[in-house]
Amino acid sequence: MGLWTRMKRSVRALFGGIIEKTEDPELILQQTIRDMRDRVPELNNSVAQVMATEKLLVKNKERLETQVVDLDSKIRASVKMGRDDIATAYIGQLQQAQLDLQKTGQQLEHASSASKQALKARDNYVLQMQRRTAEAMQLINQSKQAKLQEQLAQTMESFQLGDDASTFNEMRDKIDRRAAAAEAKMQLGAANVDTQMQDIEREALDMQLQDKLLAYKRDMGLLGAGNPSAPQALPAEGETTGGNQNGAGGSHAS
Repeated sequence: MGLWTRMKRSVRALFGGIIEKTEDPELILQQTIRDMRDRVPELNNSVAQVMATEKLLVKNKERLETQVVDLDSKIRASVKMGRDDIATAYIGQLQQAQLDLQKTGQQLEHASSASKQALKARDNYVLQMQRRTAEAMQLINQSKQAKLQEQLAQTMESFQLGDDASTFNEMRDKIDRRAAAAEAKMQLGAANVDTQMQDIEREALDMQLQDKLLAYKRDMGLLGAGNPSAPQALPAEGETTGGNQNGAGGSHAS
């Protein structure tokens, strides 16, 4: 392989790759649709010209047919009047008119066939354009979906990268630990204060109840020295008091 051939191949490969990268399928398809639609008015103009030629030939044929009939009448009138010279002139014109009529008829047949073919070609093109347009729109939608999927895939890949994912997890764990520690401290402080207050309130309530119970027993005469069961009816504080009394009694007995 020659050096020049290799250089051309390299250049073609280089520019071909660049062009392929810069090509956007959506833009190309949209431009193709516009080009196809732009051709429709041109086709309509071409079909209109063919149909105009056909209509012109129809009028020429009708005119020649009228001329042939008129010349035939004039020839008959000239012969009837004995004017063979005029009849001969009209016969020459009649022959030329008949020849023109024959040619015009042939041209009209070709023009009619051309008009039908042109209309058929235009209709086929419009139908093909509609199909291509629908297909192109479907391809454009697929291309958009493909782009969206690629973007989603890139986003998912970015979430799967080690740096971002580890940073995110690390910060989340750090915030969770701080929140948990703050909540624990708050609960601990509130629990200590509430517990102490509850204990104090409960002790005060017990003392009030014991005082009222002793008051009732005094009023009822149940705290006398001869009632051995009175000290046993008292709670812990009463038992302590009873113990002191027993100690005092023991000391007196001794």
